[in-house]
Amino acid sequence: MNRFCVKTEIYFDSGALEYLTLLDNRRALIITDPFMVQAGFADTLIHILKTSVEDYQLFTGIRPDPPVEVVAAGVKEYLAFRPDLIIALGGGSTIDAAKSILLFARQLAGNADDGGKPLFIAIPTTSGTGSEVTSYSVMTMGDTKIPLVSQDMIPDVAIMDATFLRTVPPQITADTAIDALTHAIEAYVSTEHSDYTDALSEKTIELIFDYLLRAYHSGDDLEARERLHNASCLAGMAFTNAALGITHSMAHTLGGHFHLPHGRANAVLLPYIIEYNADLESGGESQAAMRYRKLAYHLHLPAATVSEGVGSLVSAVQALQKLTGTPASLEAAGIDREAYEAALPAMSLAALKDKCTATNPRGVNVQQLEQLFRRVY
Repeated sequence: MNRFCVKTEIYFDSGALEYLTLLDNRRALIITDPFMVQAGFADTLIHILKTSVEDYQLFTGIRPDPPVEVVAAGVKEYLAFRPDLIIALGGGSTIDAAKSILLFARQLAGNADDGGKPLFIAIPTTSGTGSEVTSYSVMTMGDTKIPLVSQDMIPDVAIMDATFLRTVPPQITADTAIDALTHAIEAYVSTEHSDYTDALSEKTIELIFDYLLRAYHSGDDLEARERLHNASCLAGMAFTNAALGITHSMAHTLGGHFHLPHGRANAVLLPYIIEYNADLESGGESQAAMRYRKLAYHLHLPAATVSEGVGSLVSAVQALQKLTGTPASLEAAGIDREAYEAALPAMSLAALKDKCTATNPRGVNVQQLEQLFRRVY
């Protein structure tokens, strides 16, 4: 029996933050990072919350690729404060950390403390992860990124206010948008895709190709920012239902070993994985290849044949890379060759075991993953 579910209530475009004035909660735990405090975004949030919440506590210890120690500190803060409202304000790392904190704190509290499950609100300040609507979270332990999946981590409410995005630098704008593009493309060819997720993926891909370069060149272009924000959220709804593939499996372990930003890792990997999954060199026409052709056709790219469609999609992604200054290889991304070679066996094994590998449209073994890692370098 197949299933499609969108649990999160979404408020979007200008005025979305006004939802916070409608709350009737007593104790809010705000999970954010130091930049959100320094930039004044946390103060903006608190100013609004004071009209509807009796008390609040700030947890500002979030770091990129949140390590387990940060999650543990957040769990301690949760258990001491006992909130009935959690607000995650920040990028994917912040929302992922908030999810992990909620999951583990609730488990430690027995899932039945006297306050019940807190209302969980996610306010993303980048357009890429889609974490505000997904059951996925990633935390880091040493050099290993650990994906978590639980329906209990899906936010109840997402506030998609693009005014938070005006100061996002061009390169982060590109990295995060191509992360969302990767979510959409991987969900579209996943073994778990459906008509429902296909529609979300197609719209995501269309929006990103239409608006990424506008937002990259002009951060104050609020229309472009809003459309990318919507695309990120749509992609999140697609992949939380259809799952992902080996672009993410490889990106997870790359980030753990070399601290390459997740969106950047996906951006570098994506063209190579499209080619691998299409498997055109076999002489046949795989299901993945035919679906890539559909995407090329949807984008009005040359796609008279399956081969031409796949090539057009790869070229379109590579064009976005070039126009946004995104590296085309891991060597160009600054990863040391000797360290990379040493990490290859461990990374290949980790990618094979990653949860995302199970729904990749083409099977893969550890030797093929190592070959892919070498090619991408």
